[in-house]
Amino acid sequence: MIPSELRDIFDKKAFAHVATIGPDGALHSSPVWVEFDGRHVRFSLTTDRQKYKNLKRDPRIAVSVIDPDNPYRYVEVRGRAERIDIDEGNAFINSMAKKYIDKDVYPWHRPTDQRVVVHVLPQAHSSMG
Repeated sequence: MIPSELRDIFDKKAFAHVATIGPDGALHSSPVWVEFDGRHVRFSLTTDRQKYKNLKRDPRIAVSVIDPDNPYRYVEVRGRAERIDIDEGNAFINSMAKKYIDKDVYPWHRPTDQRVVVHVLPQAHSSMG
């Protein structure tokens, strides 16, 4: 669903904006670190976040990612949170910390955090560039 010529954006230190649907029907948008594994757009969050609560109630989601080297090149994905998995040992968020800030361990982890990995299955997209 994501054009091959735009997939490289996910390999860069490109921030994504994730939009979910709040309990009152209003949109909720916030930036996240992101990757594309060839099938799913994936990102991490904690279970106390509004995004998590929104996705548990309604799995519809939109994710937009702008190429940090060319802000006129982007991909936006609409789909569903097909899976939400526990981030065992914080392995996923640590891999994102390595990619985005060159740290082996995510430095802002709190002992009370329960971290999950959201797997977004793209169903439609728009793009430029």
